[in-house]
Amino acid sequence: MTYRTSNRVCIYGAGSIGTYVGGRLQAVGVPVSFIGRPRIAAQVKAHGLHLSDWQGADVHLSAESLDFSENDAAVEHADIVIVTVKSAATYEVGQALAKRLRPEAVVISLQNGIGNAAVLSQHLPDNSVLSGMISFNVVQQGEGRFHAGTEGELMCDRHALLEPMLTLFKEADLPLELRDDMLQVQWSKLLMNLNNAINALSGIPLYDQLSQRNYRRCLALLIREALAVLHRASIRPASLMPVPMSLLPAVLSVPDWLFKRLAQRMLAIDPKARSSMWEDLEGGRRTEVDWINGEVIKLAANVGARAPANSRIVELVRAAEEGGERNWRGDELLAVLRDSCGGAA
Repeated sequence: MTYRTSNRVCIYGAGSIGTYVGGRLQAVGVPVSFIGRPRIAAQVKAHGLHLSDWQGADVHLSAESLDFSENDAAVEHADIVIVTVKSAATYEVGQALAKRLRPEAVVISLQNGIGNAAVLSQHLPDNSVLSGMISFNVVQQGEGRFHAGTEGELMCDRHALLEPMLTLFKEADLPLELRDDMLQVQWSKLLMNLNNAINALSGIPLYDQLSQRNYRRCLALLIREALAVLHRASIRPASLMPVPMSLLPAVLSVPDWLFKRLAQRMLAIDPKARSSMWEDLEGGRRTEVDWINGEVIKLAANVGARAPANSRIVELVRAAEEGGERNWRGDELLAVLRDSCGGAA
């Protein structure tokens, strides 16, 4: 294959997001190495990669063209390492990278949560470690098939090494925006990701869930609570949507017919799309709820506030991880969350 850049990219933690991003980049001529678990490695070896999205993209990479490994030796030759492991594994990954990474390599944390780049930086003082954000959803469909089911952005901290690669990211249908306000961007994404837990507990696709007012009222309650905590902490989330974040709870709470008119972009979702948290529950894996809703709870504690609704939904997700209820109706879930707030909201 003829490569169009000398910058070698390594995807560390090639699951749903990492495999999709790396595959789309390789398809346009970026040299990519993947480091992932045996389950996905076996799929790639047998079937190659089939990458699709909600707009009809269909990209195929043969097994022979892919450098997919279960060990981390590939990072030794990488110029850019994109970390896409679950947040719980970040500390361990930082230790592993410290043993192999060249000091000139740039690391991008493309993970959920707020503080993963800082955790990596503790182990990599000689490397540039950037915070990244990806707002679209990718679902594994088996046999090497990965489907991006929602619209979204890819953003990260500004760095000179990335400037020449912006055209390649755009050609890969992964337009990358370099930002100077990634903390605010991450909080904005996290506010939207508060829906992950709701979707996981609903047991239905994202489009169906967001089309039902009571589920949206649950999300409005969680976002409103988080915004109050952020205000107290003097953090203003970045504006990434046509609707100001402060007005989003009100928009979410309108009747279904009106919401479909007001929020067409939010409903630009493939019927097959699910949240990554639903995928984790379905696969019997621990979720990242502690790095999403849990971040709101942690910040609330730091500023002397409370986040009862987010605390309650964390409890419900943890119960679901242990085999508890995973098919909540919207009215049932809303009643439980409102009750956690003393019946208010």
